[in-house]
Amino acid sequence: MSQRMQQGQPMIIMGDDAQRVKDKDAQEYNISAARGVAEAVRSTLGPKGMDKMLVDSMGDVTITNDGVTILQTMDIDNPTAEMIVEVAETQEDEAGDGTTSAVAIAGELLKNAEELLEQDIHPTAVIKGFNLASEYAREQVDDIATAVDPDDTETLKNVAETSMTGKGAELEKDVLADLVVRAIQDVTVEAEDGSHVVDLQNLNIETRTGRSAGESRLLSGAVVDKDPVHDDMPTDFEEANVLLLNEAIEVEEADVDTSVNVDSPDQLQKFLDQEEKQLREKVDAIVESGADVVFCQKGIDDLAQHYLAKEGILAIRRTKKSDMKFLKNVLDTTIVTDIDSLSADDVAVGSVTRDAEEELFYVEGENPHGATLLLYGSTEHVVDELERGINDAIDVVATTVSDGRTLPGGGAIEVELASRLRDYADSVSGREQLAVEAFADSLELIPRVLAENAGLDSIDLLVDLRAAHESGDEHAGLNVFTGEVEDTFEAGVVETAHAKEQAVASAAEAANLVLKIDDIIAAGDLSTSGDGDEGGAGGMGGMGGMGGMGGMGGAM
Repeated sequence: MSQRMQQGQPMIIMGDDAQRVKDKDAQEYNISAARGVAEAVRSTLGPKGMDKMLVDSMGDVTITNDGVTILQTMDIDNPTAEMIVEVAETQEDEAGDGTTSAVAIAGELLKNAEELLEQDIHPTAVIKGFNLASEYAREQVDDIATAVDPDDTETLKNVAETSMTGKGAELEKDVLADLVVRAIQDVTVEAEDGSHVVDLQNLNIETRTGRSAGESRLLSGAVVDKDPVHDDMPTDFEEANVLLLNEAIEVEEADVDTSVNVDSPDQLQKFLDQEEKQLREKVDAIVESGADVVFCQKGIDDLAQHYLAKEGILAIRRTKKSDMKFLKNVLDTTIVTDIDSLSADDVAVGSVTRDAEEELFYVEGENPHGATLLLYGSTEHVVDELERGINDAIDVVATTVSDGRTLPGGGAIEVELASRLRDYADSVSGREQLAVEAFADSLELIPRVLAENAGLDSIDLLVDLRAAHESGDEHAGLNVFTGEVEDTFEAGVVETAHAKEQAVASAAEAANLVLKIDDIIAAGDLSTSGDGDEGGAGGMGGMGGMGGMGGMGGAM
């Protein structure tokens, strides 16, 4: 081996199954994969964005233009592409909306970074420039933002409507935005330091099909989609003692498998009597606690149902875990896990009423502790997309109330940030200046795509937007319905500042993470398939021969 090294021959340190991509090839591969993800969702951006139909392996269909839903549902098998999907997931977790924007900006940053790399600018300089631009852009977002009060219903409705526009909730957005704002205000409390905290745990969403979205309602308390376990049970209580139970009202099963030999009918009757006694004792414990209504997370034996009905107690079995947790908040009580230790302190006072037509129970606590948004849609697909849109609107309005800052929409903030970044670039020395300018160009992708998705001329409109901002109109954005440049804040197109800051930060961090990679090594034994021929592809998530978007072939 030493002789071979002296002759200038390389030492082989990797196995035959390993694959490796280095330097520019690695950067090109990563940038191509990331841009592929961004381009997959770009057409969904904005009020005029298109929808995607996603069909899973079971044949279930999802129709949506929600960025994070699309990316999570797609069968992406590429490590770099998955990093970009994480941008959308982080944006969804932190801000509730803006996932498509964050991913699109990340893809455009990498596209512009690739052009800089081709000019022999080192990735380190690009990364530093992107970091400087990201930090400066977030500072400017705070400077441009307009403060909003939690009681400013009109502005909050504009935020909700902006979030819903282009989604399934758009058709009835006036009604739905009002419901969302009222729901958020119902679960908002003022902290000791004067800040406002939105407790979304006290807000629940229940969906039903068969009606139009405009018939959706906001209800105080909880809604439980269950039937009484027995027909003879009462269903309406203006003031009831409610028990939440996480124990089956059934005969206790033995911990191990057992067999019992019965020699006579008397012995069988004794076993049956013993079981009946156990059930009777459980029901008696519930009666003694003073409970009028029992929501049980587990099963209720037929005989126990009969006993409870005779006692005039309403019982609901197999209540969903999520419903139990929400009922706990609404009634401000505890969930009992042991009937034997049950006492009067474990029941809570509240009203329980039955909507026979909708087959729903409405539960309200003595002191309002929660609200339920009852959403209607004509079909399952419609109501599913409606729920996604409403969830985004709820998160965005909640963030706005907590953060207290809003921005003009319609691409206005991106054009303003790009203008300020170009001015800032003049003060940046070295090659990082080019990266800052590339960052500014990347932000302008948003108004360009908004225009393209609306069938408008993106170049002319971007020129008009730049001119408006150069003349000092910070709120000049694109009205995709009229094709005109106008003050979008005044027009009611309002976004939350926190979501924009998060989108810029996430996009920059993801782009920098990709740019920092100059070597990709896929070891053969990392393959999930175990097949020798597929070792490299499996290990790298389907690198497709180390080039292009092979790993996303099925998804795209």
